[in-house]
Amino acid sequence: MKSTIIDFGWLEIKWYSLFLLIAFTSASIVFYLEAKKKGLEKDQIIDLLFYGLLIGILGARIYYILFNLKYYLEDPIEMFCIWHGGLAIHGGIIATFLYLIIRTKKKKENIILLLDMIAVGLLLGQAIGRWGNFFNQEAFGRIVSKEFLMNLPLPNFIIQGMYINGSYREPTFLYESICSIIGFGIILLLRRIKKIKTGNLTSFYLIWYGFTRFIIESFRSDSLMFMDIKVAQLVSILGIIIGIILFIKSKNYQYYQKDTIIQEK
Repeated sequence: MKSTIIDFGWLEIKWYSLFLLIAFTSASIVFYLEAKKKGLEKDQIIDLLFYGLLIGILGARIYYILFNLKYYLEDPIEMFCIWHGGLAIHGGIIATFLYLIIRTKKKKENIILLLDMIAVGLLLGQAIGRWGNFFNQEAFGRIVSKEFLMNLPLPNFIIQGMYINGSYREPTFLYESICSIIGFGIILLLRRIKKIKTGNLTSFYLIWYGFTRFIIESFRSDSLMFMDIKVAQLVSILGIIIGIILFIKSKNYQYYQKDTIIQEK
């Protein structure tokens, strides 16, 4: 599969990079709209987006490198070649969360409400970003027959794109993209409910993404591993547990529509 859109010799534009850009832009637009409704100033929103995305990408890359350390130590230059793939969403989420903890404590902001606003667009960004994995031929599943793919059914370009290293592979990238789109639709409906509490959207994200990722990860054959355990499944279980705890605690929080970003001193 051709991974390059344009090649000027001195400059290449990759499909992977394009879809990541579209994913970040889409998630940022949704966050911007949510943040404006909650009274954040334009400068605050831009500040959050700039540092959040920068730290998120850095965290996603470091996370991926740590679980493939032997490979990158043999070829250190590859650590900087993110256009070759290798961004782990869990690493990005963890890094961004740590940044938000520091920021909200300093500025006395409501971190739970902020996470709710981020959660709305995050699922959309993940759904789009998985197509970058498709063009990079990563995030794929077990070996299957061509007939298996034709029976799903899938368009021919996806079937051909899933022919990787001499075998047809299950399109787990597509499974996750579809689940994220469904989750995005559900979270848009949830945020319109008048009685929904602050923290419920984040809870939904953690439980929905944790559950769907855990299931889909069982079919993947290029997972990040710790010993003989798939790291994404461990993190997914942790995410589900945190989501349930947050949902229980959120009964004591404000209603989402009425909550404000600045906490009372």
